[in-house]
Formats: sequence, C-alpha cells, structure tokens
Amino acid sequence: MSIQQLDILSRSLSQARQQRQTTIQQLFANPVRLLAPMEGLTDPLMRQILTQIAIDLGRPYDWSVSEFIRVTQHVLPAHVLYKYVPELHHDAKTASGTPIHIQLLGSEAQLMAENAAYACELGAPAIDINFGCPAKTVNNHRGGSVLLDEPEVMYEIISAVRQAVPTHIPVSAKIRLGYTDTSRMDDIRGAIAASGADWLTIHARTKTQGYKPPAYWDKIQNFNTLDIPVIANGEIWNSEHAQNCMTQSGTNHLMLGRGAVTRPDLIARIDNNSQNIENIATLVWQDLIAHQIKFLQGAAKSDIVLVGRYKQWLAMLTKGYSEAKILWDSIKREKNKAAIISALQLSER
Repeated sequence: MSIQQLDILSRSLSQARQQRQTTIQQLFANPVRLLAPMEGLTDPLMRQILTQIAIDLGRPYDWSVSEFIRVTQHVLPAHVLYKYVPELHHDAKTASGTPIHIQLLGSEAQLMAENAAYACELGAPAIDINFGCPAKTVNNHRGGSVLLDEPEVMYEIISAVRQAVPTHIPVSAKIRLGYTDTSRMDDIRGAIAASGADWLTIHARTKTQGYKPPAYWDKIQNFNTLDIPVIANGEIWNSEHAQNCMTQSGTNHLMLGRGAVTRPDLIARIDNNSQNIENIATLVWQDLIAHQIKFLQGAAKSDIVLVGRYKQWLAMLTKGYSEAKILWDSIKREKNKAAIISALQLSER
C-alpha cells in the first residue's frame, strides 16, 4: 500500500472515529433511559409492547438492548441473529421506532469479534457485551459475570470487538460490581478504560448478591472516573428509587429492568417526576388491557408457550396493579388462550 493510500485510509478512519464520538455525544446529550436485556423476559414481543407503551406516554426509550446471544464455537448464522433480534429486518428498530442494540455473550475474544462484525453486517447499530449474567449455567461455561474475575479477558474481548466492527459503530459493556465480591473493581475499571468501550452499564450488585435487595448504587461512583458515559441499573422500581439511584451513583443515565415490566409506565413516571410535572403520565389497568391482549396475540412457537410467557408477565404485574392480582387468581390455572383473553376483556368493564 502506498503512502498516499495509507494517508487516505488514516483520514477515513479518523473521520469514522469522529462520527462515532459525535453519535455518542448526541446519544448522551440528555439523560438516557434504556430498556434492559433480561433473558426469557424482554424478548422481541415484550420489547414491542413496552417500547410502544413508552411512545404512547410521550417518553420513549432511547434504545433497548437485546437478550444476550450466546457465542460458543462459530460465527452464528443469520437466522439465529434474526431469531433473537427480528428487528434487524426493520432497520434494527421496534415497530414503535425504538433502536435495538445487539448483546453478545462469550469468552473467546476472536470469536466474539467475528460474531460482532457479522451482526453489524446485518444492521446492528451497536454491540453490547455481557459481563453481568449471573446464571449458573452460563457462568459454568465461562460466560457472563464469571469473567469479572478475569479482567484481562474482559479487556481482550472488548478490544477485539472494538477493532472488528466498523469504526463508526459503538461498542459497550454491561457488568456487575464483581463476581463473589467487589475486590476487583479497580482491575475491572482498568480493563474497561483500556479496552476502547464507548460506554458502560453497571448492575449495582455482585453476581453472588444476585437480585436480592438492596442494590449498591453508591459503588457505581467508582467507575465515574472513566472517560465514557456510565449507566446505572438495578432495583429501580419507582421514581423515588430512580432519583436515589442517580444521586448515589453520580450518573443521570438509567437502564430499567424488572421495574419496567412490572410498571410499564415507569419510564414516564421517572422523568415527569424529576421535572416536577404535576400531571404525571400513568398507565391505568384499563389502558394496559389492550396491550396484554396484543401480547397474547403475538408470535410464539405455540399457544402454550405464549400463555406461559403471559402468565410470567401477569405475575410481575401483580406487584404494580391490584387488578392484576385479581385476574391472576382467576386464570393462573387456565391454559386456553382464548379464555384468558375473555377474562381480560371482562376485567376491562
């Protein structure tokens, strides 16, 4: 390659990096609100429902992150990526227009890089890397949060992915505070800093702490010295929790998980409350019924699977709506989808 060609390539790469930096500045110009990746919960159907509700309430999610896609032995075929993220067929956006970032999970840096590059070829607008999953099966296969005990491997994975994907496409990471404890936070922070990650999301608990309250939001401050945006996650069930989280963590960027499934209007409640808006947008049970029916009419392998997924959601809704508890008691043993839809329609009256 001639000096002139190298110079052209160097300028091109520099422009792409500047484009990515501009994109990130725009993404984080205001406090971001993200819908969390939750395995077996925020699947494409749930993402479609929750992002539409947020749009209807006037406070859309800035983006959502897909459930993790496990990378093991080879570059995954397109149909697997489309299965997890059918939004790739539609400019990587939900029907409501919310962007979907692709999350990958694995421990082999080169293989993760190759899969990330292919996901970008299929239209992924950003790649997120999972270092937070606490599932025993995943950890036993050297994936997810177990890698928090191997910061050098985290660095290798993130930097390999960063080098493999187009320069203008952001690469982020999602972590917990540690695996069994927080003793390696400094090493984890150093790995993130050196890796080239564009932002970091932190679930404010260790793997050992699982999902048991409380979340240790204050410990997120240990990562605020990084020269990248930091997003706080964990145990945000209402607007008061959100405010406390932002105050204690030192970041205004939030990722909402189970709280957003339990109260689909949580995102609007948080931002309206923080702006002292008197008429806070809320989603009453009667308005939520149509979304539940739409969920039950969604795509699934079978009605049995769909009913099971719906009951999982309804059980969570009982924590946010008294009407959900009444409905749950009446249909928890019901297996017929049509009968459940009829019960929903009756509860609307």
